[in-house]
Amino acid sequence: MHQKYRYSRWLGMWLFGLVLASQALAGEKVLDVAQVDRSAVSLTEYFAIVEDSSAALTLAEVTKPEFAERFKTGQAPTEALGFSYTKSAIWLRLHLKNSSNQPVDCMLEITYALLASVDFYQPGATGFDLIEAGYLRPRSPRAHNGRFIVLPVLLPAGADQLLYLRVQTPNSLNIPARLWSVEAFHSHQPGDYALQALYFGMVLAIAFYNLMLFFALRDVNYLIYVLFATCMSVALANFTGLGGEFIWGFAPIWTKIGVNVPAALASVAMLLFTGRLLNTAQVLPRIDLWIKLFMAASAAFFFLLMFWFWEFNRFFVVTNLLTSLLILGVGMVCAGKRQRSAYYFVAAFSVLFLANVLSHLRNLGVVPTNVFTSDGLQIGSVIEMLLLSLALADRFNVMRREKIAAQAKALQVQGEQVESLKDSEKVLEGRVAERTAALHAANQQLEAISITDALTGIANRRHFDTVLANEWTRAARAGHTLALGFMDVDWFKKYNDHYGHPAGDECLRQVARVLSEALGRTGDLVARYGGEEFVFITPGTTIENAVLMALRVCAAMQAQSLVHELSEFGHVTVSIGVASMLPEQGRSSYDLVTAADKALYAAKQQGRNRVVAAP
Repeated sequence: MHQKYRYSRWLGMWLFGLVLASQALAGEKVLDVAQVDRSAVSLTEYFAIVEDSSAALTLAEVTKPEFAERFKTGQAPTEALGFSYTKSAIWLRLHLKNSSNQPVDCMLEITYALLASVDFYQPGATGFDLIEAGYLRPRSPRAHNGRFIVLPVLLPAGADQLLYLRVQTPNSLNIPARLWSVEAFHSHQPGDYALQALYFGMVLAIAFYNLMLFFALRDVNYLIYVLFATCMSVALANFTGLGGEFIWGFAPIWTKIGVNVPAALASVAMLLFTGRLLNTAQVLPRIDLWIKLFMAASAAFFFLLMFWFWEFNRFFVVTNLLTSLLILGVGMVCAGKRQRSAYYFVAAFSVLFLANVLSHLRNLGVVPTNVFTSDGLQIGSVIEMLLLSLALADRFNVMRREKIAAQAKALQVQGEQVESLKDSEKVLEGRVAERTAALHAANQQLEAISITDALTGIANRRHFDTVLANEWTRAARAGHTLALGFMDVDWFKKYNDHYGHPAGDECLRQVARVLSEALGRTGDLVARYGGEEFVFITPGTTIENAVLMALRVCAAMQAQSLVHELSEFGHVTVSIGVASMLPEQGRSSYDLVTAADKALYAAKQQGRNRVVAAP
C-alpha cells in the first residue's frame, strides 16, 4: 500500500512538471525548417533563454520538465542577442519542426568569432548529440570549417525537436544566430569572403602606400599612420574570424585578447598621430597634456589586457570611448581655428568614431547587433584611412608651398638688405669699412640662397654655370662623357601675350616641374637658363641616352595638355637640343653648350616639339 502511494506521488509530480513545461512551450515560437529556403532566418525571436549565473547547470538539469518555465521567450526580432560582459553561461532553447515528408539539412550559423565555448545539443538516436565549438576548443570535425561557428542541423521528416545551446565567453557575449538552408549557405559564402578580401586588400594597399611614402619622405607621421592601420587590421581580422581561419589558426589566448590589445596600441598611435598632424603642442598646449595622458593610459591597457583581460576589459572599453571623444574634440577645435589638415581629420575620424561607439555600445549591450554595429568598424576604418591619407598628402603639399614661398621671401628680403646697404654706404662714407664687412656677410648669405630660380623653384643660370664647370672638370678627370640638353618652350611669347604674364609664369612653373620629375636621377641638374629656356646636365650619359631622356621630357610635357591656342599643336610643347662630349685637350664646356644650343636651333627649324641631337 505504501509503495502504491509513492508511485502515485511520483506520477503526480511528473504530470505537474509536464503541465509546467507545456505552459512554458506554449508561448515559444516554433520555426518550420521546411520554410527556410533562399535567405537566412534570424533565430533571435525563436530562442528561449536562461542565464546561468553559476555557470554550473548541465543539460540534464535544463531539460527537466519542471525547468522549462525558467526559459524566457518573446525575444524581439533583432539580429542578435546581447548580454554585454558577463561570467554567466547562457542556455538557449530552440524549437524546430519539419512539416515536410523529407529530411531537411540546415546550417545554424553564429556570426561572432569571440565566443569561447558553444555546446550544441540536438536529439539523436540515444539521447542528445553534442557538438562543441568556440575559440577555446579545436574545431569539431562535424562543424563547418569557416570564420564563424557553423553547426549542422538535421531534422527527419515530420520531426518536432527542442535543440539546446550553452554559450559562455570572457569577451562581450553576443549571439547573432541565423538558420540557413545548405544551398543558400554555400551560395552566400563566396560573396561574404569576397567582401572581406576587398576590405583587407584596401587596408594593406593603404598601409603599404604610406610605408613607401615614409621611406621616400622620412616623415614619421606616415610611419605612425601605418602602425595605426596595421593594428586596426589585426584587431578586425580577429573580430571577423579571418585571422583564426587563415593566419594564426587555433590560438585561444590570442583570440580572446586579439581585438582589444591591438585596439589599445591603435589608440596610442592615433593619439600620437593626432598631436603631430594638428600640432597640438603649440596650438593647444593644455589639450596636448590630455592627449599624452590618454596615450599613457592606452599604453598601460595594452599590457594590462594581455595578463588581466577580464579584470580590465570593461575599463578599456570606457577609456577607448573617451579617447575617441577626445580625438574628435581636438579635431573640431583645430578645425574651428581654421587648420587646413583638421578639416580632413574631422571628416575622417567622425566616421570611425561613430563606428567605434556603435561597436562598443553593442559590446556593452546598449544597442542591438546589426550591420552598422557589427560591420561598421570595417566600413568606417576604410573611409577613415582613405581620408587620413588625403590629409597627409595635403599636409606635404602645404609644407612644400610654404618652403617655396619662404625661399622667395628670403630672396626678396636679401635684395632689400643689399639695396639698403648700398644707400647707407653713400650716406655714411666715414663707416666704409664697417659697412663693407656687413655687406660682405650679407653677400655670402645671398650667395647661399641665390642658386634657386624664384619663379620655378629649380636651379638658376648662375648655379648652372658653376655646376657645369665642376662637372666638366670631373668628367675630364674620370674620363667619362658629359651630356647637356637645351630646352625651349615653343611659341612662348605668343602664349605670354595671349594669356597674360600670370598664366605665362604658371606655364613656366609647370614646365620646370615636368622637367624635374622626368629627370630625377641622382647627379643630374635641371635649371632655368633664362626666359623660357631651360637646361639640364647629365654626367656619364651617352648621346643616345640623353636623347631618350629628352624624349621622355617631351612626352611628359605633351601629357600635361596645357592649352595653347596659338601653337600649331594646340597645347604647350617644348623643343630640345642635346649634346654629349668626352672632355679632351682643346675642348671646353663652352663647346658643349654651343653644340646643344645649335641642336636646339635645329629642332626649332625642323618644326618644334622634337628632340635633335648634336652631331
